[in-house]
Amino acid sequence: MTNLLNLSQQELTEYMQSLGEPPFRAKQVWEWLWQKGVNDFDAMTNVSKETRKRLSESASIILPTLELLKESSDGTKKLLLQLEDGALIETVLIPSSSQKGEERMTQCISVQVGCAMGCTFCSTGQMGFKRNLTMSEILGQLLFARKLLGDNQPSRPIIRNLVFMGMGEPLLNFKELMRSLHTLNNQAGLAFSPRRITVSTCGIEKGLLELGESGLAFLAISLHASNQALRAKIMPKAARWSLDDLMNALERYPLKARERLTFEYLLLGNVNDSLDDAKALARLMARVKGKLNLIVYNPVEGLPYKAPSSERVLAFEQYLWSKGLTAIIRKSKGQDIKAACGQLRAEHSAE
Repeated sequence: MTNLLNLSQQELTEYMQSLGEPPFRAKQVWEWLWQKGVNDFDAMTNVSKETRKRLSESASIILPTLELLKESSDGTKKLLLQLEDGALIETVLIPSSSQKGEERMTQCISVQVGCAMGCTFCSTGQMGFKRNLTMSEILGQLLFARKLLGDNQPSRPIIRNLVFMGMGEPLLNFKELMRSLHTLNNQAGLAFSPRRITVSTCGIEKGLLELGESGLAFLAISLHASNQALRAKIMPKAARWSLDDLMNALERYPLKARERLTFEYLLLGNVNDSLDDAKALARLMARVKGKLNLIVYNPVEGLPYKAPSSERVLAFEQYLWSKGLTAIIRKSKGQDIKAACGQLRAEHSAE
């Protein structure tokens, strides 16, 4: 059966027409799916009973199911979701508060089952690659989370920001990533502003500039090394596209007014956290218009890295600021529930 969540608005219109339905029916169904989050045809009350019957006989609305939920003492929620074929993926809900005290969440979205990049510090990277997710599986994480949170007021949503920073490399699932971004940006549906969506990549050549030209999301680059030799050691597959070539491409990356690239830099104890590393990073950052998120590594069982000392972290940050760079130490959340990518799935699979 056709999962309607896998169809773009145009594809849904064509599908409804194949059932003998006029275009306005597709608009109604689209709004039920993406504005109201309905996954039951009988709940589509402004759609005729005959149409609902035809849809129930030929189509489906399939969301992931919950395998495991863990909640941190800081309010972070980590969900292990099961897909229709039994595959398991993770999505994380990270809380923040508005100035008015309203509950807000950022959701971290997965794009693949596992990951092909094999970064040596990442739990997901140690799993290997299983398969790409479809649009319905990517956006199904958001729809499921909204139901879990009771997030059903479009004018005052709880989930405000999305980061494609979960399991998998987004640009290696480029087709479904772009389909998902178009649906997220659709004002007749989910209506997310591109300013509230970030796609994080470890540096894949194919699709990078096309993503920028689309204007559908901000870009974040998982850098983690300030020179090619170290990047090749800790991110061997990402480093196949040289650091110099990556930076050349980022110099050409289309940015809107007042927009900057975001760079993620994971501080690994005695690996990439020295003052010399900070100096090399500052020289690299001088080539582009960007800002840095510094992430203090949380040790993962079975991986050969440790957290940096607070003194080295502070010295690293202060040097970057002294060179006029915006460098923010990103507060780590969900440590007590192993909220880093892949940790929950790996732990669950080992049980």
